[in-house]
Amino acid sequence: MASLFRNSLRTAAASSFHAAPRVIARPAASSAFLRASLFAARPVSAQPRVAALHTSQPLRILPAGPLNDAVPVPEANPTNGSFHWSFERLVSIALIPLTVAPFAAGSVSPVTDAVFGAAVVIHSHLGFEAMIIDYIPERKNPTARKAFMWGLKGTTVLVLIGLYEFQTNDVGITEGVKRFWKA
Repeated sequence: MASLFRNSLRTAAASSFHAAPRVIARPAASSAFLRASLFAARPVSAQPRVAALHTSQPLRILPAGPLNDAVPVPEANPTNGSFHWSFERLVSIALIPLTVAPFAAGSVSPVTDAVFGAAVVIHSHLGFEAMIIDYIPERKNPTARKAFMWGLKGTTVLVLIGLYEFQTNDVGITEGVKRFWKA
């Protein structure tokens, strides 16, 4: 029964194809022979294609300027991003034993305090540097980015000097935390 309707559809498609010379329709037939005979019977004429909904000129909405320039491609360096990421993870992992060891062992060593203080400052510096890079894009605000980076560098140096003074002229980081915790 289905083949009866399929054959009538093929006949209708073939007759409508040959009757209208400007309409190029794909036949509903699944037979390769029928498709080849339908398309071979009439050559396809070259007519200009008109796309729907594109009848007006394109509007230039955004002004051409430095924001639309291409981003320069940095030179390839396989260790650039991975080295930085690995160094950040190494500092973060090193902070765990450096934080726990002086309190667990009960020894107050100036070397341990100095390494711990330097690791905390480096960890903080890397974190704030990542925030500046992420939230102050250099393409839009080059002077603000440079000012924040220099401010971060100056603050890092001041904190390192303050920790050095606290370590050499006072009780040190570990003993200061112990005293603060008991107070």
